[in-house]
Amino acid sequence: MEGQVSVPPDGRFAISSKGGRFLAYGLIGWCGEVLFTGIHDFVRFRDRRLPSRTSIWMFPVYGLMAPLYEPLHDRIRGLPAPVRAAAYGAGFLAVEYGTGRLFRLILGQAPWDYSYAKRHVHGLIRPDYFPLWAAVGLAMEPVHDTLGSRSTS
Repeated sequence: MEGQVSVPPDGRFAISSKGGRFLAYGLIGWCGEVLFTGIHDFVRFRDRRLPSRTSIWMFPVYGLMAPLYEPLHDRIRGLPAPVRAAAYGAGFLAVEYGTGRLFRLILGQAPWDYSYAKRHVHGLIRPDYFPLWAAVGLAMEPVHDTLGSRSTS
């Protein structure tokens, strides 16, 4: 059956369909955003409740990792880590900006608004998040390799 989770001989699991990986990346992104916002609020406001937030609209944005990130990673995997990180940081910011503009066009607003920040572009992206997105891109490399049943060693 297409899209099934399979277990290669090395014991790792893989998700063979792009649609299945879209769902996996959507869930990973949601969980990552919940962790980030909870930690952010603790650091910024010392809120020990670790309040977290995301939006249902973010699920498909994170799911875009399957059709956008995977081919990029496959193309640049042999390049030095700083070059890959720069490509990922720029790519994530571009997708964040583009999807934010699309949300504003369709919904009248994006699920996020960075206009409160010192540095932002139209309230949709924060250039100071570039290093964070670059690191996320590098961290997602073994996730992509695992989901796509490629050896990570």
